[in-house]
Amino acid sequence: MAPSGSRSIKRSCQTVLYWIPVIFITLIVAWSYYAYVVQLCIESIDNIGQKIVYLLAYHVVFILFTWAYWQTIFTKPMNPLKEFHLSYSDKELLEREDRGESQQEILRRIAKDLPIYTRTMSGAIRFCDRCQLVKPDRCHHCSVCDKCILKMDHHCPWVNNCVGFSNYKFFMLFLAYSLLYCIFITATDLQYFIKFWTAEGRTHDRLLEYLNGLPDTQAKFHIMFLFFAASMFSVSLTSLFVYHCWLVCKNRSTLEAVRAPAFRHGADKNGFSLGLSKNFRQVFGDETRYWPFPVYSSVVGESHQFPAKPLRESQSRLLNSAPSWTENGGAEDKERRGTSNPAMAIENET
Repeated sequence: MAPSGSRSIKRSCQTVLYWIPVIFITLIVAWSYYAYVVQLCIESIDNIGQKIVYLLAYHVVFILFTWAYWQTIFTKPMNPLKEFHLSYSDKELLEREDRGESQQEILRRIAKDLPIYTRTMSGAIRFCDRCQLVKPDRCHHCSVCDKCILKMDHHCPWVNNCVGFSNYKFFMLFLAYSLLYCIFITATDLQYFIKFWTAEGRTHDRLLEYLNGLPDTQAKFHIMFLFFAASMFSVSLTSLFVYHCWLVCKNRSTLEAVRAPAFRHGADKNGFSLGLSKNFRQVFGDETRYWPFPVYSSVVGESHQFPAKPLRESQSRLLNSAPSWTENGGAEDKERRGTSNPAMAIENET
């Protein structure tokens, strides 16, 4: 009982620690809302028209930002389907084999009917010992979640979630709207920040006299630090957002940008690229009117369940486009000729 109890306490402590970055961001956002709405707009701005415009625009951006953040945090990462998991008999058979080549023979037999194109750098079937499954293309095991995640990009501590197939669009919108949120605050707070900052060069007495011309000391404090926080976050978010825009255009994940995926013909950093338009639609879907909103905007996401299509249909579609993994030399030559870019054969499949 003691080991089990200690493991339970350890897991509970880890859960609390993992939520600390999310709580930190939530507190920062809550403070920024108070500082902007109450201290800047309500207390510091005298022009009614300007106050209304600022408040309306701010709340539109704020709602989109918090909505995208919520979706990124609470959208569960998509895990491989049961067809990729080893059956009980296959598990026993694999455990009885000691030699790596014998185990690979078993895995090749299991994987031959699955829509799998990638392998390890050594050419072996990608297999997860922890989850006991043959890894689908672009699937990786997350050590934090302790699960295999489809089209895994990375595990983000700021959302306490894996960013992958099911929530990558939400993550991109979260970056976009958080950047817009910070830029909007920086731009609208700038003139009031300058009024406070230019008082620094005055004498102490004149400084006090000048500061008394502004609404109150509390408002001045919030206006100053709101500008600093928003401008600093803007810089870091810009680099991150631009980088992920580049990944979307290339149809790569962060992991694939670090190490190119390996196919039968070798490593290919552009192996999943379908062209700019299709790469973008793989993330944001075909329903263009839903692109700006953190909702599912593709056929896969219409039912809010992943995946919408059964595996057999996916396999049938794949096999009609190109041959699956085989050890036959003739089939291998066909595969090299017909599927030099495997992504063209498995477009919109995971």
